Amino acid sequence: MIAVVGPGAVGGLLAAVLHRAGEEVVAVARAGTAERLAADGIVVRSEKFGSWTAHVPVSRTVPDGSAVVLAVKAYGLADVLPELRRAQPAEILALLNGVGHARTLRDAGLAHVACASIQVESTREGTVVVHKGNYAIVTVPDDADGWRTTDALRRAGVSVRTGGTENEVLWRKLGFLAPTALLTSWADLPIGPALAHDPATTAGVVAEVAALASAEGRPLDGETLDASLRRLPPTLQSSLQRDMRRGGANELEALGGELVRLGASRGIPTPTIARVVAGLQARAAGGAERAGGPRLSG
Repeated sequence: MIAVVGPGAVGGLLAAVLHRAGEEVVAVARAGTAERLAADGIVVRSEKFGSWTAHVPVSRTVPDGSAVVLAVKAYGLADVLPELRRAQPAEILALLNGVGHARTLRDAGLAHVACASIQVESTREGTVVVHKGNYAIVTVPDDADGWRTTDALRRAGVSVRTGGTENEVLWRKLGFLAPTALLTSWADLPIGPALAHDPATTAGVVAEVAALASAEGRPLDGETLDASLRRLPPTLQSSLQRDMRRGGANELEALGGELVRLGASRGIPTPTIARVVAGLQARAAGGAERAGGPRLSG
């Protein structure tokens, strides 16, 4: 049994493709989401996988000893930890953003944890999952290759790659995702105009993220990172940006706050990231309308 915990934009897509491939899968969700999924299924509109409705079995609890695909947002981890501890899954493939969740999961006494990354552009509106682009790529640590979850995802048509150690996998994504999320959210613009909106802030965030990644064993220089960001589709928006617009919970802590604390512990200055994080926190709390810059329409 594979339990997809957090059947949102990413988890819902994975649960649907696993179910269509004939895998024994259950979507684990909170009461309101579970009721909607049980009634309507997961409606998928995907450029890669096609369009269909997956009537995935739904549960509010994790089956004991199951293999878990953990796809909650970083801020939702604390809510599901008690249930994970109770169920003691045979394995947990975690697809959260950031790096701090790796220690949190292991400190909770959970064994057989692999923190991986996923490259996918997917959003959810109610029970409808919209998947853009012809890619869905999961990168796992080398020692998680051959797990029940990774093998099942491959059979379902998801591209599964290995990427070295867990730390290398997480930083390969975070080194790219953090500046994308922070800069699009700061400017509240798609990545193309966001990179040009405030050149000093762009340069500072890129340089500081590159320095942190290098210190954590993922060598990265600012010029290479900047060039990679400029190769992105200029209309791309980040999930953090969308969450900031909607208000409520967001992953600013995982994608920015963790970096500021890591810089302090490593003796690596992160003044630009700290300024952006503080500005976004103020905005989220109803503070300055656009801390550090004028209000722009995106």
